[in-house]
Amino acid sequence: MYLQEEGENDDLDSALGDDTESIINSITASILEYREIQGRTFHSERHDSIYFTPNDEQQLQSMDITHHYLKMLIGDKLFLAPVPDNVQKVLDIGTGTGIWAIVFAELYPQAEVIGTDLSPTQPMWVPPNVKFELDDCTKEWTWGENSIDFVHMRYLFGAIADWDELLHQAYITTKPGGWVQSCEAEVIIKSDDGTIAPDSAIETFWNMLYRGASAKMGATFLPMSDNVQKGAFERAGFQYVQQHDYKFPIGGWPTDKKMAEIGRYVQLTMLNDVEGYTLYLWNIVMGENAPGYDEALAKMKRELRSKRIHAYMRCRYVFGQKPPA
Repeated sequence: MYLQEEGENDDLDSALGDDTESIINSITASILEYREIQGRTFHSERHDSIYFTPNDEQQLQSMDITHHYLKMLIGDKLFLAPVPDNVQKVLDIGTGTGIWAIVFAELYPQAEVIGTDLSPTQPMWVPPNVKFELDDCTKEWTWGENSIDFVHMRYLFGAIADWDELLHQAYITTKPGGWVQSCEAEVIIKSDDGTIAPDSAIETFWNMLYRGASAKMGATFLPMSDNVQKGAFERAGFQYVQQHDYKFPIGGWPTDKKMAEIGRYVQLTMLNDVEGYTLYLWNIVMGENAPGYDEALAKMKRELRSKRIHAYMRCRYVFGQKPPA
């Protein structure tokens, strides 16, 4: 055994340490060069992709609440695809706060779980079988072919210009016999009883922004209307493709107790950060620093709190299997 004498190679270690520290600091600075819009931070411009929500603490809180109500919506499950209990390797695309990946890793301790996102907004202390990576899913995927048992994607609306390419990359990466699942929300707010007035902020502010952003940004916020998921699964080559649609209320107005509880969480998610869901889009659709935003935002918050408005949104789960070899 070689035992290094005290002080041996100290100069070399010091030099290497300085270089390594410099590289790490440079990379970290690049990653953390967040854009700032009116006091809110958004992911670094080092990515070519544009994503419309902030990556700050206020938005991250809404992400965690979103995870909770989506889990409730599908029967307190993490996913709908028939993934086997002995799943070995899982990829969570658009992991956000990492909450889905962390809970999955706790429930399936034998699985290696990888969560990816544009920003390093995940916690440091996580189960030993989960890790997080910075990655842009709109670029060529870097995982090996036939390497992942289950690919999970959730709430990528507004970020994907080419759904066929996204599902093609997922197909290549998934092992034969593995599964891919996509959950997307249709963010247009509706009511079935006419309680959303044509001149409401819901219609003239929220819905207007999301329709306008879909037209201007080249990445749909209307994945259900545009039917982007199921067709992309089928064209990629997946079999046993299933589609499940859900409504989720905004507020506690439903008579069904479970749906009312879900609605209160959805309402909390939105009231916590209506600004985060609309600020960037306002600048894109209406023009940077266009007047009227604060007034529309305040009216939107009042309508979200209103018990007279029976508003809801929809979401769609699609999953499919890569044919076994």
